[in-house]
Amino acid sequence: MKKQYLYGSLGFLSLLGLVGVFTQARSFLAFFAFAVDFQYFFLRSDEMLEAQLARSAARAFAAGMLVMAATVLGTLALGRLDPKRALLAGCAAGWAASVAVYALTAAWYGFRENWGMERD
Repeated sequence: MKKQYLYGSLGFLSLLGLVGVFTQARSFLAFFAFAVDFQYFFLRSDEMLEAQLARSAARAFAAGMLVMAATVLGTLALGRLDPKRALLAGCAAGWAASVAVYALTAAWYGFRENWGMERD
């Protein structure tokens, strides 16, 4: 199985957005943002695409871990939350940062390829 199908499978997370449609938990509507990942099922696979996806994922992972650590340490240092709540807040912030960084870098690489820019 090609890597791009794994990335395309992230689009199924958008189904969690239906929870926000049928309940009062409107925060689930943000999951509809994952619907753009279905595009990877239809893209032509090549080494450049796989390298771009790997770079985007690596940057997202690093950003998520850094944001999680900063959030946990920051909330503990300020004494605003107990350790369990600080860890929960850190996980949520780290996950949100990972999703945002992945989406932005993947979009940037896609735009750059369409514009014909070659420099890394």
